[in-house]
Amino acid sequence: MSEPVHAAGNHDADVGMDEGRRDFLFMATGAMAAVGTVAAVWPFLSNLRPAADTLALASTEVNVASVAEGQSITVVWRGKPTFIRHRTAKEIEEAQSVNLDDLPDPQADAERVKPGEAKWLVIVGVCTHLGCIPLGQKTGDVKGDYDGWFCPCHGSHYDTSGRIRRGPAPANLAVPPYEFLSENVIKIG
Repeated sequence: MSEPVHAAGNHDADVGMDEGRRDFLFMATGAMAAVGTVAAVWPFLSNLRPAADTLALASTEVNVASVAEGQSITVVWRGKPTFIRHRTAKEIEEAQSVNLDDLPDPQADAERVKPGEAKWLVIVGVCTHLGCIPLGQKTGDVKGDYDGWFCPCHGSHYDTSGRIRRGPAPANLAVPPYEFLSENVIKIG
């Protein structure tokens, strides 16, 4: 038997059309698979978003008008104690005069406070060693060797800028994002 005879250009045209159809089907199938994957995964991913009540806790506003010079208050931000201290001129001077080479985690006091607002120190009150809450917020609390905060669990001493000075803590007390909304209102977060 002999093979069917095709015109010279027809066989190439049929092959070209088959390849075009095949490419179209591959692309269409891939696109449908991508749409199907997104449709299947979207509900799962949307459940990973924080709830509205959690987002509401992402920031907090604190009126510091009644905080006297030398006094500290504790507020809760994102479930963590956050210390706000109205520093005295002596505390500010001590914090600014420290030689950065003497610090385990060198950071200037000016980097830890807002420009023009050196009297207000805002820090997360969680020891960077094992997550304990340092003493130094209440009147009569042990403030450590540097008149800041002291973590009695393992002996970390922090200065009046919340910087680690002695003990096992590897880093300074964290400074959360904050801004002054007015002269007396601080927004943390």
